[in-house]
Amino acid sequence: MSRVGKKPIALPNGVKLLIGDGLQVEGPKGKLLVPIPKGISVVNDNGTVQINRETDKQAGLHGLTRALAANAITGVSTGWTRELDIVGIGYRCDVKNGIATFSLGYSHSIEYLLPVGVEMTVEKQTHIVLKSHDRQLVGQVAANMRALRPPDPYKNKGVRFTGEVLRKKVGKSGAGGKGK
Repeated sequence: MSRVGKKPIALPNGVKLLIGDGLQVEGPKGKLLVPIPKGISVVNDNGTVQINRETDKQAGLHGLTRALAANAITGVSTGWTRELDIVGIGYRCDVKNGIATFSLGYSHSIEYLLPVGVEMTVEKQTHIVLKSHDRQLVGQVAANMRALRPPDPYKNKGVRFTGEVLRKKVGKSGAGGKGK
């Protein structure tokens, strides 16, 4: 049985909460709205946020709401970061005015429009750093960029998350079973 929902959330300095139909979190990085389902209540006690539930039927929503609230509080205070690496000869990326341009071995370059709230920096043309206050948004943007050219299982070329462990497959052997 999970006890995630019972853990209190520490409220950093500079973060404000407005509790209503949803939990509105404001901080130096931005503001987010966390929905609060029926049967779940939020209490702010002098710098700690406590999430409570009415019955055990809301146990799943209890933990979910607590996790979403904690992610929102962390996001507006410190932010979230995802890093990607581009591996392959001639593969590169460049960003200008909120548009990322990828050269990934196709006959054309791919332009990706960054959504509002996501900042992107490119180091050495092959290392991408995405930053945002919204954890879901930065993760989705990183997954969309990885999907432009997923890592090839034979040569390990493509776009991958930094630190992602890939299993390389063995190619065909030279002597097949023909003619013997």
